Amino acid sequence: MKENITIYEIAKESGVSVSTVSRVLNDSPRVSDKTRAAVMRVIEARHFSPNAIARAMTRQTTRSIGVVLPDITNPYFSALFLEIQRYTLAHGYSVLLYNTLFGGASHEIGSPFGELQYFDMLKEKRVDGAIVVGGQMDLDTPSEDYVRALNRLNQSIPVVAIGQQLEGCDCLFINRNLGGGVASLLQHLPALGNRRIGFIGGQQGVRQTTERLKAYRATLRALQLPASDELVILSNYYLEDGYRNMKQLLDRRLPVDAVIAINDQVATGAMRAVRDARLDVPEDIAVVSCDAFPGGEYQYPRLTGLNQQNEYIGKLAILALMSAIQGVRETISINHSPLLVIRESCGAQLGVRARN
Repeated sequence: MKENITIYEIAKESGVSVSTVSRVLNDSPRVSDKTRAAVMRVIEARHFSPNAIARAMTRQTTRSIGVVLPDITNPYFSALFLEIQRYTLAHGYSVLLYNTLFGGASHEIGSPFGELQYFDMLKEKRVDGAIVVGGQMDLDTPSEDYVRALNRLNQSIPVVAIGQQLEGCDCLFINRNLGGGVASLLQHLPALGNRRIGFIGGQQGVRQTTERLKAYRATLRALQLPASDELVILSNYYLEDGYRNMKQLLDRRLPVDAVIAINDQVATGAMRAVRDARLDVPEDIAVVSCDAFPGGEYQYPRLTGLNQQNEYIGKLAILALMSAIQGVRETISINHSPLLVIRESCGAQLGVRARN
């Protein structure tokens, strides 16, 4: 049974000041672990939720939100951030961007320490809410420290995470079907005469790669198409990875009719490697993408790919966050069907030329 206890009584029983209790309730990093534990013992003994007390306290709003993402140079994250910013401004809020470089500038996954620091920065800036995209959240197995840090942030401010639900994490999630649409690509390619189909790009241990690769293998089996691990090469999500992966696949001298790239950047790098090998796309090898980025229609040849509807997801994230800031919280699952955009790189529109 909950008791009527004030912040002053919590301070007295904990042997600390009222301001210290306030910092604990707001999850300020300027409190030692020992002091935090002492205050939390009193709160738990009295069966009180720190969230309930913190939200009952007077708190000034800044009409700003924070967005934490791993690499703004990645077209997926930059396009998504643009949509988030657009809808945030429409609600009269400003946006603080925190680019953690988790897998960013060097295109290699680094230490999660930087991400946790950015969570603390958000609390120090006293933003009204936060959207977290990618980073360690997208790993198959995020660290326990990361989940705890995300929970602490969510105890201070409403947090919407664009990603798959993390076990033990209480923030709002916008769950996506990461493998959605891969079957559509694979059903389309054999209709054009392609049977030996490879898969390139994406990092092992990242959910997006894991789910898309799982869908790729399952669909090949369902269609009774040749499946070989030699036709799968994983690395990362950038232009140079597509070029390197495609060159490696060609060097194996295996018969391959088409490749599915993890995204448009990898697909663009792959097409360059095909041309450097004195082959043509799509006449010799068709190239398609799991994640269409802005500009794919201006590649040569124009890229076939899946439109993952980032505009819709960005808008949904802001609507969920605005509701959470007003006290209405509900995790959203999106069973969306990405749109297959058919262009020249798959071979379906050979001979079609752009109008001047």
